[in-house]
Amino acid sequence: MLIFFLIFGLYNKSLMAHPKKIHIKESQALLKSLQRKSGYLISNRIRVLIEIKKHEAKGISKRSLSAITGINHNSILKWQAMYLAGGINAILKHGRVGFKKSILNNKEHKAIEKKLHDPKNGIRGYVELLDWVKEELSVEIKYNTLVKYAMRHFGSKIKVARKSHVKKDEEAVQAFKKSSVNSVRKPSSKRMKNTKV
Repeated sequence: MLIFFLIFGLYNKSLMAHPKKIHIKESQALLKSLQRKSGYLISNRIRVLIEIKKHEAKGISKRSLSAITGINHNSILKWQAMYLAGGINAILKHGRVGFKKSILNNKEHKAIEKKLHDPKNGIRGYVELLDWVKEELSVEIKYNTLVKYAMRHFGSKIKVARKSHVKKDEEAVQAFKKSSVNSVRKPSSKRMKNTKV
């Protein structure tokens, strides 16, 4: 029985897949130079190519590459296939077309900016701002989109201190402050004598 396992083990070991050998045409110096100039995604792809180049003679498995670079082995397989199909040019392309067009045009942007920077605007939160945008600008926009837009462009925050009423009477506020100071009771000298220290 032991002989069977020994033979089967040796036979099974000979059937195990060997690491795929890939020839990287570019030098390590060129790859490192490209890596320094690239963004995060492309930099990781080139990092994988550098490791493959280091182990070119014997080859390196996707699992070993994953352990060295910290990159998922499925991404490594995808990038290897990209390199084999299109060379370094395929690796350097990220496939992104460009930025998404803004949902608000310049006129709408300026109107919201003016409203938010007006201290007497009367808007107490993003729901009210959303209603104002729908009524005044006739723009249908999602709540989360508006929140992120306002935070990114105008530095607004979700939680703010409660504002004073827009139509409050400033004279009444001053009169209240004066009368509240007079109404504060001062301790009498009689009570001060009776208190024990």
